[in-house]
Amino acid sequence: MWRIAQAQLRGNTLKFDSHLPRVSSPRLRRCYNEDVAYGYRVPKQFEYPEYSPEQLKNRQQQAALVCLVDAYRSIGHRATDLDPLHLQQQPSIPELNPARYGLSNMNEQFNIDGILEMSPKSGSKTASIAEIHQTLVDIYCGRVAFEFEHIPDTAERRWFADYIESTNDQSMLDSVKKRRFHELLVRSETFDNFMQKKFGQVKRYGLEGAESAIIALDELFSLCNHSGITDAILGMPHRGRLNILVDLLKYPPRALFHKLQGNAEFPDNLPASGDVISHISSSPSLNYGCKEDLNVTMLHNPSHLEAVNPVVSGYGRAKQMYLYDKNTDPGCALGDRLIGIQIHGDAAFTGQGVIMETLGLSNLPHFSLGGTIHVIINNQIGYTTPATNARSTLYTSDVGKLVNAPIIHVNGDYPEEVARAMRIAFEYRKLFRKDVIIDLVTFRRWGHNELDEPSFTQPQMYNIIRARESVPKVYERKMMESGVITNADAKQIHASFTKYLETELAASKDYMPKADHLNGKWSGLVMPTQTAPQPDTGVAKETLREVGEQSVLVDQTFKVHPRLVKHHIQPRLKRLAEDLAIDWATAESLAFGSLLKQGYNIRLCGQDVGRGTFSQRHAMFVCQETESVFVPLNNISKTQGKIEVANSNLSELAVLGFEYGVSIQSPNVLPIWEAQFGDFNNTAQVITDTYISSGETKWLRQSGLVMLLPHGYDGAGPEHSSSRIERFLQLCNTPIDMSSNSVVQNPNMHVAIPTTPAQIFHLLRRQMIRNYRKPLIVAGPKTLLRLSAATSSLDDMTPGTSFNPILPDVLSKSPEKVVRVVFVAGKLYYDLAKAYAEQSSELTDRVAIVRLEEICPFPRDELANELERFPNVREYVWCQEETMNAGAFTYVQPRIQSLLPNNIMLRYIGRAPLAAPVTGISNIFKTEQSRILKEAFTGI
Repeated sequence: MWRIAQAQLRGNTLKFDSHLPRVSSPRLRRCYNEDVAYGYRVPKQFEYPEYSPEQLKNRQQQAALVCLVDAYRSIGHRATDLDPLHLQQQPSIPELNPARYGLSNMNEQFNIDGILEMSPKSGSKTASIAEIHQTLVDIYCGRVAFEFEHIPDTAERRWFADYIESTNDQSMLDSVKKRRFHELLVRSETFDNFMQKKFGQVKRYGLEGAESAIIALDELFSLCNHSGITDAILGMPHRGRLNILVDLLKYPPRALFHKLQGNAEFPDNLPASGDVISHISSSPSLNYGCKEDLNVTMLHNPSHLEAVNPVVSGYGRAKQMYLYDKNTDPGCALGDRLIGIQIHGDAAFTGQGVIMETLGLSNLPHFSLGGTIHVIINNQIGYTTPATNARSTLYTSDVGKLVNAPIIHVNGDYPEEVARAMRIAFEYRKLFRKDVIIDLVTFRRWGHNELDEPSFTQPQMYNIIRARESVPKVYERKMMESGVITNADAKQIHASFTKYLETELAASKDYMPKADHLNGKWSGLVMPTQTAPQPDTGVAKETLREVGEQSVLVDQTFKVHPRLVKHHIQPRLKRLAEDLAIDWATAESLAFGSLLKQGYNIRLCGQDVGRGTFSQRHAMFVCQETESVFVPLNNISKTQGKIEVANSNLSELAVLGFEYGVSIQSPNVLPIWEAQFGDFNNTAQVITDTYISSGETKWLRQSGLVMLLPHGYDGAGPEHSSSRIERFLQLCNTPIDMSSNSVVQNPNMHVAIPTTPAQIFHLLRRQMIRNYRKPLIVAGPKTLLRLSAATSSLDDMTPGTSFNPILPDVLSKSPEKVVRVVFVAGKLYYDLAKAYAEQSSELTDRVAIVRLEEICPFPRDELANELERFPNVREYVWCQEETMNAGAFTYVQPRIQSLLPNNIMLRYIGRAPLAAPVTGISNIFKTEQSRILKEAFTGI
């Protein structure tokens, strides 16, 4: 049946005779009809021929044989020879005994049509039980094992069984391929030995014991190149990284040795702190004899295990959208030109929650890559922890069943079987465009690193490891015995590569690193050395009106919810037509639309971002009759950029990592991740720490990612009030002493707390207008979204306007009478302004309120100029609604203090330090809030 399907495969669509029934993928999930929305991409449906009436009849008549075959397909993997160390006990599996099903006569002949895909020697459709049983053992209980019966899709299960049963005898490799494998294995072992000899005190996390992983990747790259894939995005941890970089990805050994000698991987004139050797990357072009190259991009990774995985997915998705947008072929399908590859460790694959979260994105239409190939380098141990303590499942790969991914287990002692496993995985992904997992069972010759002593905790395992030959030597002996290579060939490969490494080591002394951070699409940007002046981000008023109107216009046949028509669409059109003040959501739409008109793309992602957590945005409308989705901003003009409204699943860690990956792929896309509530970023802290805040410093990779974090103390309790702005500020690298007017700031990221719609308009546009990219953290509004006082005029967004890092005092009428200056950030300003209006005029003349709209970079010059307006100030106050150990206070206090006269200390007004962000007792909350407002105007 598989051969029939292959013969009829055209592109990714199978065409069958009309009389044959078809088995197709089930669709049981609720979904929008958003297939026309920009960025909505799903794989083509795959259909597989159903059993013919004759085959169904035969299956009914041979029910016992069907049970035996199904048993091998379902649990044959439990009887396989997977452990290179033979430490695992082989259980007895009675379900695999033919006698269990009454099939005791081994010579009895059976019709196998529609039951088993095998080719009996006679060429007929019959075979004896002995032949059938041996075939099943060979296929399902050898050195490669399969798990696919858990897949709910009948077409996938049928294809998988038919494919591996039909191709089990087609895995013979020619001598050229075998010599290639041998050379790669020898080079890997030679490299590790060379590193141990020359850099014996370095933790290099070598590939010894798992060298066949190089064979897996080499085979995959070759398959990709021959299938027309042009881009492979690779993420992997530390183990074996250097081997793969040097042996497969063309990383110059002299560059590695230069780094190992204590030097930087970047030119000395660049402001980069660098990273350890196990995090470096390479992006070569490979060719396996094809017309087009395969561009492999290995991404940098942090030490936080598996954190790179969603970044790989996001980077790949952004690259895929770029290829798709520029491709004029309407038949270009998801995954045709790009593939994601993720290498994992066995303990991490089971233990790290980011694995589950990233897998959860794999089949979502705004996140899918069209299938990622996962390879678990299964050392059968995590640091010092055996599997019994590391997971609750039989296999480390069982987590992959979350997304019904097929799993291929393979014994890493057999490189040719590893290559076969990869070919099967590639064919599955090529056809179904879904994730597939290879569990590569290997061992770790040394401890967690080369300086570790593993026998402290695994004495039996390491007695076996130290007594056995290496994988390359075992394969080399096999190749010599079979006549593929000679002893002289083997020695020549080793000697040649050793000589090459010696030459590279000598050359490393004079090696001069080159920077690659501003190549390709990034070539028009610069790496700033200090904060640039605010660019003009204003837009012509007629353009603003046009964009604003288009943001809510739909076809008359599209039925918008009547409440949206009354409370969202009509008010927006009225305000624009009559030149009235606009709200936050309108300003955001104007920023989006004006950027789209300039040709930029936007990706707006997060939980419920299409509507908005507070039902404020409505970037997408859902037809009340058909549930079809319409995004008005994608219909401004024919030459505009596109906005992808990606409502995400309930994940923060993987989704934020995904969006960071999008941000480093192209500077021409504005990537925005909005948290449902600001504190939801807590569960994505690893991405913030290791990528967003430090990616440029470590790796020279700029990111224009925007994080919108709803923030504000409005009585919602401890968990939905604070975006933990203090954590972001703690990660910022700006100087503390601001006393000098020549202080230089070159922040790693921007942190803003805007209080007007015009400010968010300019912030979003600034991200794309300036000639470099920096992450932007926005502590955004909740109550301000609909506050009548928090509105802006279109004139605040026209040419000549820009973002203001501070908003000067506008309440006091006589600056010379001011004796107290209150600094504030965020929505508390409006509470203070209301309380200010309730004070006597004599009192209010003595108080000025200055808003800090951008906390990092610290608005030193703007603030100093503002303070000069008030010559008679006796007291400076920082006022915040957050607790003293939270909010912006600990960041701004020393910086503001450095600007004040020596005899005046900055005073704090706000909540006392608290373990939680705020109280959950409403009466106490109200009392605290009232006290803060009162204290700001008393004691003058």
